[in-house]
Amino acid sequence: MLCRPFFPPRLLLVPLLVAGSCQMPKSTTQPAATTPPPAPAGPVWQSAAYTVYRDSVVQGPHVARARSRTELTSNYQSPANAFQSPQVSFKFSLNGKDNEMPPGQDHVFVALPRAGAAGLETPLIVFGQQYVDRTPVPANAYLAPNTPLRIRLDLRPVLAAFKKQGYYSLYNGQKLYQQDLKHVLVAGNTAPLSWDFDNLINKPGLALTDPDGDGIYETTVVLNAHADQKTTARQWQARLDVADLPQYQSEYPLFDALYNLALEEARRAVEPDSTFRTGESWAGVWTRDISYSIILAQAALQPKVAMNSLLRKVTPGGRIIQDTGTGGAYPVSTDRMIWAVAAWEVYKSTGDEVWLRRVYPIIKNSLEDDLRNALDPSSGLMRGESSFLDWREQTYPKWMQPVDIYQSLNLGTNAVHYQANQVLALMAERLGQEEVGARHRQQAASIRQGLNDYLWQNDKGYYGQYRYGRMASILSPRSEALGEALAVLFGVADSERSRSVVANTPVMDYGIPCIYPQTPGIPPYHNNAVWPFVQSYWGLAAAKAGNEEAYLESLMAVARPAALFLTNKENFVASDGDFAGTQVNSSVMLWSLSGTLGLVYRGLFGMDWQADGLVFRPFVPRALQGTRRLTGFRHRWATLDIEMTGYGNRISTITLDGQPLPNATVPANLSGRHSIRIELAGQVPPAAGQHKVAHHVAPMTPAVRYQSGQLSWAAVEGAKAYLVLRNGEFAGRTTEASFATGAATAYAEYQVVAVDAQGYESFASEPLPVGAAKFERIYQMEAFAPAARLPYKGFTGKGFVEISPTRNPRLKLQVVVPAGGLYALDFRYANGNGPINTSNKCALRTLKADGRAIGTVVLPQRGVDEWSDWGYTNPVFATLSEGVYTFELTLEPSNENMNGAVNQAMLDQLRLTRIR
Repeated sequence: MLCRPFFPPRLLLVPLLVAGSCQMPKSTTQPAATTPPPAPAGPVWQSAAYTVYRDSVVQGPHVARARSRTELTSNYQSPANAFQSPQVSFKFSLNGKDNEMPPGQDHVFVALPRAGAAGLETPLIVFGQQYVDRTPVPANAYLAPNTPLRIRLDLRPVLAAFKKQGYYSLYNGQKLYQQDLKHVLVAGNTAPLSWDFDNLINKPGLALTDPDGDGIYETTVVLNAHADQKTTARQWQARLDVADLPQYQSEYPLFDALYNLALEEARRAVEPDSTFRTGESWAGVWTRDISYSIILAQAALQPKVAMNSLLRKVTPGGRIIQDTGTGGAYPVSTDRMIWAVAAWEVYKSTGDEVWLRRVYPIIKNSLEDDLRNALDPSSGLMRGESSFLDWREQTYPKWMQPVDIYQSLNLGTNAVHYQANQVLALMAERLGQEEVGARHRQQAASIRQGLNDYLWQNDKGYYGQYRYGRMASILSPRSEALGEALAVLFGVADSERSRSVVANTPVMDYGIPCIYPQTPGIPPYHNNAVWPFVQSYWGLAAAKAGNEEAYLESLMAVARPAALFLTNKENFVASDGDFAGTQVNSSVMLWSLSGTLGLVYRGLFGMDWQADGLVFRPFVPRALQGTRRLTGFRHRWATLDIEMTGYGNRISTITLDGQPLPNATVPANLSGRHSIRIELAGQVPPAAGQHKVAHHVAPMTPAVRYQSGQLSWAAVEGAKAYLVLRNGEFAGRTTEASFATGAATAYAEYQVVAVDAQGYESFASEPLPVGAAKFERIYQMEAFAPAARLPYKGFTGKGFVEISPTRNPRLKLQVVVPAGGLYALDFRYANGNGPINTSNKCALRTLKADGRAIGTVVLPQRGVDEWSDWGYTNPVFATLSEGVYTFELTLEPSNENMNGAVNQAMLDQLRLTRIR
């Protein structure tokens, strides 16, 4: 029975056999379990954290060993419950928002046994009034696992305000209306508590209740009760039939076994409908997960499943689906375009012209919509949330609303858009659409220029994380691992900058963290975490830059967790290497296992798929020298058996069936079974090094106030100085927690950055306009359309206007511009169609001035049924002359969101602000 039939290019859309249906008795399906040679005395690689031998990984008392090429054992025990501090920091949350007290101001309770007390219980804490437990904490006193804590909240002041005036004024001046109170929750620093406010409602036990209606809310949580098991398994032994997939063998039994583990998990990751499952814990097809996995390995390994999975993520209108993201997904998140890069990889691997013609219009339509909805014309960059880093509290300051995230200009997301435009240009040229190709090559060049002009940091030698702000943007100097890697791999960085990025981006003992430094008060997930798939992209970037040290360590940083955990986990804690300390995790993670495979195919063997052939650019670190074979590897119409000897990144000789292979390139039209032999020249590039760093947490973000010409803020713990910014530019440096602004003669927006003793910066504080009222004009929306007859509160003026596909799809506003200058136009709005962190009902419209489109207005979700929670849209900037303008807010075809039906918001006012 043939498990993986050969599909001619025009038949590749025939359904694949159900995964697992080809299983046979183990004795007939297992590759030969060769006995590994004895491990040498010395290690293959060693650091202060762990050591890797030919057949094993040793991390302190923990040992993982390859018993054969198809069997691994591990004694790893998670220390997740050990050595937890008994000091529990927490605060209360109304509706899953950080709205009880200013950032950095928390309640503190010492969770140690009390004499005479039956159990642990907080005092009755009044909402908004900080409680700090002064109980001394003895040395070597830790929080016991499974410690119950009863938490008690006095919400009567909030309820009394509701009764008196219908709303409660939160610490930040916002009003919470009685009808909008949906949930009372608790957030904190000790599991199961979490600082992820957006997801509190989804965690059992974090909702407080008042069953007797006396205004006292309570819940009991069990602290330090990790759901993760201490170990994932003791042994892995191959059980599935993977003989139809490429077989790998080397002189390193550990790496052979990890390859076979990943191969088996790749087979397990295919659903009965022949689409990819994202992970053991994550059912379904997710756009970015499958795309990054397809690029790494699955386009070559399982192209039919890749095709099926990609086509599952297309709207009926022929656009790529943005399935996850902040504020109702698209266009707050725009990294869906990694789909285009994956689709191109499938074409290069299969040569399927039918596939090329099918995906071309999908990519073209999606990119054209993005250019209308997400382009920042001043920088040439694309707006949108960090690619893959879509859990906003993990990587953004807390003050940033979804609309602020939409405005940001992220490194990884722009690298994706750069490559997607390059891909579309290549597709267009192959299909005879030269004009389209030229247009998108130009767009790609504009994005590349913008990244190098606006995100490159000469002083650090790598790119910044993103630009962010409101009326003015500043650069976050943190590193962002995936974005740095993609900038190198996709060619955003030239060769000199590529070498600099790989040598200078911060790397920790267990791997490259998603961001560095870490965000304070946020538990590991993207913050303080390593993701193996990101590590794999980083390793491939290191190989491309010719940095053997960084490349070798990446190979080890992917091997260590897979060997010790005996599965390809989703992530692990960067500071201690443990799988059990992150907020969410999964085994059999598609992009993690694809990274393991990709480091073999794209890394060691250096396979570089091109439209006209398969190019070999191998790189074998000196420490892994020897002979390795990859047999049964399918490329288009050919099956390749590849043998490679030696080390380095220079080919001495390469032959196809014994004859020299010109340009180390397998022709695109090759068919049948062939042998390739590669001898490496034993040369490696000059030593380049890495920037190894210890775990470090950045200072807290200051919360700034203004009064009588003076900015002030609470002193930030660990801060040695503060940088003050005016309209995104340096305005001063101070060691005090205050700053005199002087008289405002033009629009001014201030931010403060805390700097610690090591020079690491906090996020900048929320932009604070000073004296802005004199530069603003407010226009009530009910002056331009009938007010909505809906019972929502909190609006200004006499009402508000509803916009939807059927109500006011075209809304005209006549506005008087008092003087020529640069203006920002934004709208006060409400969108209660979904939560801040999920769903797909972000509203968007095109804004026109006298019939000319000047920008896109984005109105993200602000909370489920929270229609009295008002905020501002993104500002649209326009240079206007003095006079009367007719502005028009229109729902254009390109403004369709991912929901397709619900594209609705309430508009309270238009704000016209003269910036300069």
